[in-house]
Parts: sequence; C-alpha cells; structure tokens
Amino acid sequence: MSYFLSRLTRKAWHVGNPFSLSIEPTTACNLGCPECPSGLKQFTRPTGKLDLELHKRMLQQVKDHVFYINYYFQGEPFLHPQFLDLIKEAKKVKIYTATSTNAHFITKERSKEIVKSGLDRLIISIDGLTQETYEQYRVHGQLEKVIEGSKLLVEAKKEFKSQTPHLIFQFLAVKPNEHEIPFVFSMAKELEIDEVRIKTTQFYDFENGNLLMPTSEKYRRYKRTRSGNYKLKGDPGNHCWRMWSGSVLTWDGKVVPCCFDKDAHHAMGTLNEKSFQEIWRSASYQNFRQAILSNRKEIDICSNCSEGTKVWN
Repeated sequence: MSYFLSRLTRKAWHVGNPFSLSIEPTTACNLGCPECPSGLKQFTRPTGKLDLELHKRMLQQVKDHVFYINYYFQGEPFLHPQFLDLIKEAKKVKIYTATSTNAHFITKERSKEIVKSGLDRLIISIDGLTQETYEQYRVHGQLEKVIEGSKLLVEAKKEFKSQTPHLIFQFLAVKPNEHEIPFVFSMAKELEIDEVRIKTTQFYDFENGNLLMPTSEKYRRYKRTRSGNYKLKGDPGNHCWRMWSGSVLTWDGKVVPCCFDKDAHHAMGTLNEKSFQEIWRSASYQNFRQAILSNRKEIDICSNCSEGTKVWN
C-alpha cells in the first residue's frame, strides 16, 4: 500500500517493513567473470566475510517481518567457512533461505551438509555446456566441477528423502553460449535438476555493444537504436518496488538499497552503529526513495537496472 500510494502521489511514504533481504556472506570469489566486480577484483570496498555474531544480530532485528533471505550479493558464498551455519541460524527463526553458487566447492560430504542445513533454494550457475563455452564467461572455472557438484546434491537429496534445496540451473546468456540455450533444459532433466532459468546479462559498457552481448535480441537486456547504439529495453520509470519490499546487508554490516549497488556507494547506514529499523526509516533512506520517484534515471545505479522494465528473463 505504501508503494502504490507513493507512486500515485510522487511522495515517498512508508509505514511497512521489508519482507525480503539479501545478506552477503563474503565478497571473495574464486572466478574472474568479466562483468562481475568481485571476479575482476575491482571493488573499492574491502574483501571479507560475515561475522557469525553480526549475523545473529541481523536476524534478531528482522525476524519478525522478513520471511525470505537470499544469502548472496557479491562473491562465492561457499568460500565462507561457516556458510551453512548462517543458513541454520535463519532456519531457527523460520526464514526461507536461498543462495547462488558457482558449485566449485560441493564435495560429497558438503552436499550432505547442504541438504541437512535446511537450505530451501540453491541456484547453480552453469553458463555453458562445454568447457570451451563455459570458461569464456566463467574465467578460471571448470564445468566438470559444476556438473559433479550438481550430481552430488541430487544424490544427497535422495539419500535424505528431502525436497530441498530446490535446485535451479541458471544459464547466463552471452554470445559464446547462446547456441546452447535450448540444450540446457535436456541436461537439467537428465541430471534431475528441478528448474532451469535463462538469465540476461548486465553489461557495464553496453552503449556501443559488447563482445559478450548475445546476437539474438531475445536474450539481451538491451536493444539497438537507429543510431546503432544500445539502450536498456523498456522504460523503467520513476518507481522501484524494491525500495519498499527489501534491502541488502553487506558482510560488514552496511545497509544498501539494492543489489545493483555492488560497491555499496549508496549505503544508508551501518548495523554497527544503528539498528536496521532506524536505518530503514531514516531520512537518508526516505530521500533515496524520493529521488527514485522524482528522477530515477539520474541515479547511477538505476541507469542500468532492469527493475520495472520488460526484459526477457
């Protein structure tokens, strides 16, 4: 109600609390993906991992209104040595948990621990069906590890007669792999993966095209203009549901408005100094919501955002 009234009046108004969060376990990553600041090691913020006590404080402050947490922002979650302890803590307060992984650290023993942790949803990035196509985006990655980890997870679910985690193959569409898109569905079926999602790729430099940009416009977030340049499909407009429904918490306690602020340049505050509620209802957060409603395209992190646009996904 707050969101729709704000859109209608063009005045930021908020009386509710977020029902979903993203929490960042770590910014460290083993890969070097070309469109990822974590993979390129181009962060201005430090690399680190979420402290278990800080995580407990996070949960205590949000457990009464948050029912979904995605344990992913930047980095590879399973590089956090106590990652599954984070999941177990969230399950104690009955929160639905999800994460995303490049699946390079899933051993037979770890797969069993993942199932027993109670993790509800696990997105596995499989951006190619041969090593040649896979490594063109997942630089330093090994496709065989992704496939082996996926098989181990399916086996562990069967062993414990568990419906969770719900396993999703996420295929990031880029030019080197777009010809393989029709076949990822049959691979998932063969491996008994629950779901497949084809995801469009965000490019930081897209106006003049990008060597990784898919040939087919169907698989792109961007369309070519008459001048030959590229622009984001659709018109996002001066609104954003995420400013009213969720938030992002970094490994060191910063509260960030959304997942497009990868370097936390628009941090609304830190949980080491204030509570989440104080930050969520602060003047700085309200001013940011108002800026979204007034002239969203002037905000740097919104200029390449697909929220609210008709992007095939």
